[in-house]
Amino acid sequence: MSPKQYGVAGDQRRAGYATIHSALSQAGIFRDSNYYNWGGSIIKDNEGLYHLFYSRWKRENTFAGWLTSSEIAHAVSYHATGPWEYKETVLRGRGNGYWDGITAHNPKIKYFEGKYYLYYIATNGGDKEYTNEDLYISKTKGLDTNVKNILRANQRTGVAVSNSLNGPWTRRDAPLIEPSGPITTLTVNPAIAKGKDGSYYLIVKGDKPNEKRFIRNQAIAISKTPEGPFVMQANPVIGDLDTEDVSMWYSERDSRFYAVFHAHTFIGLMVSEDGLNWRKAKKYKITDKKIRMEDGSMFIPGRMERPFIYIENGEPNVLCLAIKKGDDSYTVFLSLFDEK
Repeated sequence: MSPKQYGVAGDQRRAGYATIHSALSQAGIFRDSNYYNWGGSIIKDNEGLYHLFYSRWKRENTFAGWLTSSEIAHAVSYHATGPWEYKETVLRGRGNGYWDGITAHNPKIKYFEGKYYLYYIATNGGDKEYTNEDLYISKTKGLDTNVKNILRANQRTGVAVSNSLNGPWTRRDAPLIEPSGPITTLTVNPAIAKGKDGSYYLIVKGDKPNEKRFIRNQAIAISKTPEGPFVMQANPVIGDLDTEDVSMWYSERDSRFYAVFHAHTFIGLMVSEDGLNWRKAKKYKITDKKIRMEDGSMFIPGRMERPFIYIENGEPNVLCLAIKKGDDSYTVFLSLFDEK
């Protein structure tokens, strides 16, 4: 690969109101013939190289294998929209006895206070120990309902820390936060940003309390450090809609937080001045579940999830999405410009 200048003129953009600027090119599709690729989180190093941390698991284990065999991989590119080149796998499940014994999934990479923080989710078997053979059978033949319920209920968010994007990564021995307040059962799919006050604001997903329907809530917790302890807040970020996969950032120019999410049929955008009280953005729907291709056609995926906004020089630059169509899944990258 060789470096090439990339970007959209700053005077065309306004933070927080992301509009898809480009059609999807082949270079913006990150697919692996041996693995399901799923979502991603981008960061740029001091040499101008972009780093993508993403989930993947072997196709032979079926798509349902994300719950039992996902790992977090690292890819690099000279463009924030790709093409991406796989470099290494950085995290896997650590085995029986650890909170993250089974899988490593849904990463977010951040740089805080001179260190890199890789936030991720994982699970474990609770009181039951699982062999690789047990999980292999489960992955290929479908999970037993009781096993699936155990693995889901033990899903938590954690963090690994490194002085370099190339590792080594040091994991913490306990999850960052347990379900409480506006969420029950699990704490997954982290999004984190540092506010103007120097505190760290962490959004995690869980089940909505006292709800018979299958509805997830987004909750927010606050800490003075990137590693916690995080204190859960009483009010949900989004409490009136079944949502997933929040990704957020803080705009110093606007002095406000922004958060994107998916709600099954669209990608939405929320805003907050204090990180605690959230409302719909003026441009609430970034896009419906469809993608414009280079040839002018419109692609309608089966699932379009894990929205991630890559921020460069304080401005939204790229929208990263996880796509599933039939028995294929991959990650796509679309350039953005912003307008009010």
